[in-house]
Amino acid sequence: MPPTLSDDIKALVRGPNFAHLASLMSDGSPQVAPVWVDLERDTILVGTGEGSLKAKNTRRDARVALSIIAMDNPYREAQIRGRVVERRPDADFATMDRISRKYTNKPFPFRDKPAERVVLVIAVERARFTVLPFVHAPA
Repeated sequence: MPPTLSDDIKALVRGPNFAHLASLMSDGSPQVAPVWVDLERDTILVGTGEGSLKAKNTRRDARVALSIIAMDNPYREAQIRGRVVERRPDADFATMDRISRKYTNKPFPFRDKPAERVVLVIAVERARFTVLPFVHAPA
C-alpha cells in the first residue's frame, strides 16, 4: 500500500513551489528537470509533452524522484521517490491550465501540440519532509 503523504508534503505540492523531477535515461544515467506539480489525493501530477525527455524516460522506466522546496523558505523541503502509474492525455489542457494558473495566474501558454499533452501521475513510494535550521540570506 502506498504511503499517505504528510500534511507538510501535501502543502508543498499544493503550493506554487518548484520541484525537480529525476528520471532515468536508457543508459541508466539520471536526467533532472524543473517542473510544476499538483496533488490529486496522494498522487503527484506533472504535465509535459510526449516528446519530452521526462515523458520518454518514464515510458521506458517508470521510476522517478522529486525534490520540492518552498519558495518562501528553500530549507523546507520534500524528497520523494515513486513511479509513474498513469499517463493521462490532456489535449484540452484542463489539468495543465489548472496547474499553470497556480504558478502564473494564467492559462498554460504553449498550445501548439494539444494531442501530445500528457499528465504523468506519480504514485509515491517513499517520502521525507525536512525543515533545516537555516535562514536563506544570500550575500
